[in-house]
Order: sequence, then structure tokens, then C-alpha cells
Amino acid sequence: MSKISTGIKAFDRLIDSLYVGDNAVWEVDAGTAHDVFIVSFIRQSFEDAQKIIYVSFNRSPQSVLNDLSGIIDAEHFVLIDCFTAGKGKSDAAFLRFYDRPLSCPVVRIANPRDIDEFTAALNGIEDSLPPGARYVFDSLTGMQDLWGDENSTYRFFTYMCPRLYDLATVAYWILEKEAHSQKFKANLRHITQDVFDLYVRRDKLYIKAVKLSGRQDREAFKPHIYAISGSEVSFSSLRKEPATALGGRLKALRMKAGMSQKELADKVEVTASFISQVEGNQISPSLNSFMQICRALGASPAQFLEGGNESAAPWLFRRDSVAESLTPLGEGIKGYTIVADEKVSARGVIFPAGAVLKRHFHPLKGPEFIHSIQGVVSVTVEGKTETLYPGDSVYLKEVMPTQWKNEGGGKAELLVVW
Repeated sequence: MSKISTGIKAFDRLIDSLYVGDNAVWEVDAGTAHDVFIVSFIRQSFEDAQKIIYVSFNRSPQSVLNDLSGIIDAEHFVLIDCFTAGKGKSDAAFLRFYDRPLSCPVVRIANPRDIDEFTAALNGIEDSLPPGARYVFDSLTGMQDLWGDENSTYRFFTYMCPRLYDLATVAYWILEKEAHSQKFKANLRHITQDVFDLYVRRDKLYIKAVKLSGRQDREAFKPHIYAISGSEVSFSSLRKEPATALGGRLKALRMKAGMSQKELADKVEVTASFISQVEGNQISPSLNSFMQICRALGASPAQFLEGGNESAAPWLFRRDSVAESLTPLGEGIKGYTIVADEKVSARGVIFPAGAVLKRHFHPLKGPEFIHSIQGVVSVTVEGKTETLYPGDSVYLKEVMPTQWKNEGGGKAELLVVW
């Protein structure tokens, strides 16, 4: 797979660089100086002679250009201004920016509160550019503030994420952790390819990969201290990261209480996917979510932290447990995660009768094995269409399907392993 540098060599080594098609969500705390990662990415894109489409909801165009004044390449930069008529309320002080000659292309969205208008303008810019242009969305939080609720922001993200993958690009998305619910963050983590958590503890800056699709090395999933000197960023790993058995204990207590993942998620007001990821030790709940889980299960924190011999077999995944959390993949098609870690991922994909998906289920990050479990499905690869019956399999290395279709009269189901 083609790789793209983040602009920070030490970070490239830690995460094995970025891959073409990656959507990288940056969950940031205040004071983490996350701008250094954004500026480094933009600088690297200019060095690669690739366009940067910078979408600003939270900052005025003058502020953006001032911060990039030392590196900006006008030929390879387009600024989409959703701030002036959005949070800037078309104030004369912000509108005066447009009274003088502009140093680079700037597109002012007249009504950024209208999601359809904004999306159409963005798509128009995308269609006018060659493949490979890279994106920075400066604030998912700013989108949410302008559009009024998380659902609108989530719907936009679920539309843009696969579109940007199809455009063979890399996109950075920034969100302020405390401004969003656990459910919203869990949903984004499920859809996107990469998630990075930036936080501050005792005056030290930390970064940890929460999700990295297609990477095998576990080191990036551990907290690393980072230090900034000018435009340089250095990383140092912690000597030891305490192992956690929280996920196994949560699953054991949930099953003992006779609850499904969805039932527990509803009580805690998170997604079933969030509970699944906690049980798989993929993510750790916040203190607030942890206490809500304890209350929902009628368990004390000590039962989680002290453990016991109640854990279910860690190698066993029951269908009624993994298949209860379905995620839309498009056109009525849904998927459920069986297992997802740094070494192997497996997913079930369910097609309703007559469903057609004119792309692959997800970005192809490496060799992928697909096995037909139920129903009749056709797949089109490099212009050739083949029909899969139960027991048939597909092995993809580099080529990617351009269409999947349920050819039978009932439900069809595939097993996907990569």
C-alpha cells in the first residue's frame, strides 16, 4: 500500500506512516499543542507537491493564513471558509479580509449552516482537482456547534469518510474531546481508519493511537510522551504500560447479569460498539463511563479492578454477542465486528435482498479473505463479475471490488478477514 509521511519522521516510524485512503481523527485535550501535527502534515504535502484543502469552521481565514505564513504554497493550497458566515456571523471585521487581494485561493461558503450547500461546494472543489489532494477539517467540534447536534455532524462524516477514501487521499479531522459524547466518539472510531488521542498529564504531553487500520506493531497503541521544540517533535515511550483485564471482566459480569451488549449500552447511553471495544480491550472508558457501567451492572469498581476467575474464555466469540451491534455500510448493507486488533480483523457483512454496494465495504489495507456464508452474492473486480454461492471465497491482494450485489431473494452474509 502507498504510504504518506506525516511530516514528522519519528511519528512516521511509530505509526508506520499514513496510508492512502486514511481518515485520521485527532481527539485533543486543551493544551496539547496539536497544531504542530497539522502544520507538519501540511508542510509535507507541499513538499510532495500535493494540494491541501483546508476547511475552517473554527478560525477566521486571516488567522489560518497567519499561522501558515512561513510555509504556505499558494499553488497547492485552497482554504474553504466556513467561519466568516458561520461563527463569525458575517461581522464586518471578518468580511474586510475579502476587500484586499488574496494570497491564495479562498472559497467563502455563504451559508455554512446549510449542510447541503456546504457539501455541494466541497464536492465541486474536489471534482475540479486531480486525485490525491489532502484535507484538513479544522474542527468537528465547530461543525457540531454550527449545525446544532452531533447527529448532523456524524451523518456528514459517514458520507465524507468513504468518499475521501475513494479519492485516494488522506484527511485530518480534529475534535475537542470534552465537547462530544462517548457515543459520538465511539461511532467515529468505528468508521474511520486512524484515531489519535492527545492529552496532558502532570505537565507532560501524551499521544496514543486508539485505532490504526492495517498496522501490525503494537508500540503505537501505548502512550508516548512527546516534546515540541520549534517545529520538531520528539517521542519517548513509557517504560511500562500496565496491562488491563478490564474488558474480560466487563464481559463476564455482563453475561452473568444476562445482558446483551446493546442492553448494557442503552443503560449507559453509549453504543453497543463502544461496549464491544471496551470488552476487547481496544479502548478504555472514561471515569464517568466506567462508573455508569458499574451502576448498570450492579457491580462495584473493585469487582473490575481486583478481578477473579469469572472471565469468559478470551478466545471464544459467540455469534449472538458479536452480531448484535450492526453498523451501516451503505445501501441497507450492515456489518458487525467479530474481532479487531493489531494483528487480525474479522467482520460479518449482511446484505438485504436486492442490495447493491458500488464500492468495497472498507478501505483495502492489505490481503483480505472473504468467505460466503449465506445467500448468493455477485462481486465485480477489474470489470469482471463473478457469482459467489455459500462456501465460495475471494482472496484480494491488491485489486479492490467496485461492486457487490445480493443476487438472491433473501438475506446474504459474508465473512471478511484481513
